[in-house]
Amino acid sequence: MISIHRIVLRRLVAAWLIVSFLIGSVAYYIEAEKIDDAIVALAASQATEFAPEGLDTGKRSPAELAKLSAQAESFVRNNFVVIEIYDREKTRIVEAVNPKYEHIENQLKQYKHQFPLDNSHHYERYFIGEDTVVQVLVPLPSKLGGNAGFFEGVFVVDRSVMEEFSKQLWHTLAAVLIAVLATSLLLYPVIISLNRDVVRFSNELLKGNLEIASVLGAAIAKRDSDTGDHNFRVTLYAIKLGEATGLAPNAMRQLILGAFLHDVGKIGITDNILLKPGKLTEDEFTIMRTHVALGVDIIADSDWLQGAREVIEGHHEKFDGKGYLRGLKGEEIPLNARIFAIVDVFDALTSRRPYKEPMALEIALAIIEKDAGTHFDPRLVTRFLEIAPAMHASIGQAGENELNAKLREQAMHYFLQASIAANKA
Repeated sequence: MISIHRIVLRRLVAAWLIVSFLIGSVAYYIEAEKIDDAIVALAASQATEFAPEGLDTGKRSPAELAKLSAQAESFVRNNFVVIEIYDREKTRIVEAVNPKYEHIENQLKQYKHQFPLDNSHHYERYFIGEDTVVQVLVPLPSKLGGNAGFFEGVFVVDRSVMEEFSKQLWHTLAAVLIAVLATSLLLYPVIISLNRDVVRFSNELLKGNLEIASVLGAAIAKRDSDTGDHNFRVTLYAIKLGEATGLAPNAMRQLILGAFLHDVGKIGITDNILLKPGKLTEDEFTIMRTHVALGVDIIADSDWLQGAREVIEGHHEKFDGKGYLRGLKGEEIPLNARIFAIVDVFDALTSRRPYKEPMALEIALAIIEKDAGTHFDPRLVTRFLEIAPAMHASIGQAGENELNAKLREQAMHYFLQASIAANKA
């Protein structure tokens, strides 16, 4: 439950930050557009004060140029810090620069002019030092039709305006943050409450699925050996070796299912072969081997049981490639099948059966070690030999009820861990 709380909190915080960023970005854009629109409107209105006759005719007398220059100089002392006039060929004919802002003009020279293609206005916003600068290009209409030239004005936004802009922006952003946070806090208990229901239903479903797998596996074990202990022990052994191998939660869930159901295909084997007390004939053994394919067929239509397939299909494969069903070799054999092969043989050696007494631990471990590299994965054997004595002491001598309780606890743990990991992904 603690993990779920953390997941919900992380996702709510992430959503809070993302929503706040998006809304804050929109607020910034809107406020910035207001400033830009005001400057463009100012530029457009002041551009109309320039007489375009000389531009229309292409005759730019000294008197006309002097008049345009004087107009430009008056404007750079008022609103704009740089004013440039271009003719229709985009040749600059007038320039006026406020001496205080020559550094801005020098900076802007590195940027290429974007002259309007129609009667629209074009502007760019730049940040030069601590100043916010808006460069506006306005077409000058000709009395003859079309454009006579272009007016360019560079406006430095007053810092008090920018301070007010920043203040408004932060107020907006703070309001957004508070609103989204309040919404998240209101939603949190609702989400947690709904999640509790989901977790409860999920747990019940997992328990139900686990019970079905356990009952089915125990039924197969009882039919084969007249005891359900084998299925419990071999699954617990597989969990211990899986832990020592570092299996991820989902791989562990698949291993548990596979251990439960490893011999499910024996349902399709007749009693005269399955329960035969003596050695099987070659034909009988051929039929016995079909339990692997039968097991795969039995779970084929269940998505939830597909995780068991690796063990069901591969637990009789051998590391040297001389096993069955497919004759896989080495690491071609799925890891879960290699793990289970070791614990399955170990339990068969160390447990009591109607036809045999349990083998001493030391002798069983010697056999496992001898078959490393032929029957078993040698690296897994090394890990198994390290944990086998303690594992056998806690599991090998336990009764059926104790084994069942241990297995249910372990299985539910890893099933839930796999579910949480899947949700995180």
